[in-house]
Amino acid sequence: MFDDLWAYMYLPLMYKYWYCMPIFLGLVSALYMYIQRRWQSHISQPTDRARVGNSASPGKAPRKDRVQALPLSVNYHFTRQCNYSCGFCFHTAKTSFVLPIEDAKTGIRMLKDAGMQKINFSGGEPFIVQRGKFVGELVRFCKVDLQLPSVTIVSNGSLIDEKWFKNYGEHLDILAISCDSFNPEVNERIGRQQGQKNHLDSLQRVRDLCSTYKVAFKINSVINTHNKDEDMVDYITNLNPVRWKVFQCLLIGGENCGEDALRHAESYVISEEDFQAFLDRHKDVKCLVPESNDKMQNSYLILDEYMRFLDCTKGSKDPSKSILDVGVTEALKFSGFDEQMFLKRGGKYKWSKADMKLDW
Repeated sequence: MFDDLWAYMYLPLMYKYWYCMPIFLGLVSALYMYIQRRWQSHISQPTDRARVGNSASPGKAPRKDRVQALPLSVNYHFTRQCNYSCGFCFHTAKTSFVLPIEDAKTGIRMLKDAGMQKINFSGGEPFIVQRGKFVGELVRFCKVDLQLPSVTIVSNGSLIDEKWFKNYGEHLDILAISCDSFNPEVNERIGRQQGQKNHLDSLQRVRDLCSTYKVAFKINSVINTHNKDEDMVDYITNLNPVRWKVFQCLLIGGENCGEDALRHAESYVISEEDFQAFLDRHKDVKCLVPESNDKMQNSYLILDEYMRFLDCTKGSKDPSKSILDVGVTEALKFSGFDEQMFLKRGGKYKWSKADMKLDW
């Protein structure tokens, strides 16, 4: 039956309109690519629905206990891939998806139009995509085209070279390097290295490049069972970052704890007393900015690789729909963002290097 239908209906039409076939095939191909990306954005939620402490629901109602906030500062985790294997990582390599750069730019422009003043690019490891060209072009776009007051990156520093600074450094306000210990053996136990490459060498090299190319330098440290008793005062003082962010190790269901997690960080978790003892030991470090689990969990606007806000209020990452599909305002309703805690933890600060008046 269907063979007869093809022979008597479609073949004559093809012969008559053969010159339209390239246009038709092009439209079909474009439509297929569009549907595939939208399908991934809505359906490909890697094991989110079985996460510890939460069951993600596409039809969930927005939170009504908080006033709608502006997306003043957004953390865009555009890749989950990383060359390190930190045991406590709370944004793991559950997908390899990266948006086409023009789609990423569209979403970032939407965020800027909605009130965003600062964007932080993170991962995964941001410099793993196209050896840093992808994040470099986004940095340039944000500073030159959108003229955002603050553009920052969080990286492990191992893949950054001087060529990147020459091409993009002038457009970057702050580069934060993650470093949890100044003992190479501790970094190795944590997974904060690749092969035999010394993480501390990368830290110092990137710190020197930041000085040369006038990029504000920052350090992020996660305090856990392996480094909680360490004294880092002299090392931090010598490196002289503009900010030293000190996080208490945090468990996130489906990321670093639970059956479907790629990491199991339960053994890395420390008590409030241990975290406070670490802070007391470093109280004289002026650039220290502490963040306990309570301060950290809901005070960040996190955008994943599909440009979905991630709600961490229930102890896992429950995604909104993509801002590319529903817009920033609608997606923001499902972010779980606590603006008051964001302000309380010092989330708004002098984040443009032009305002820091640093002595390079």
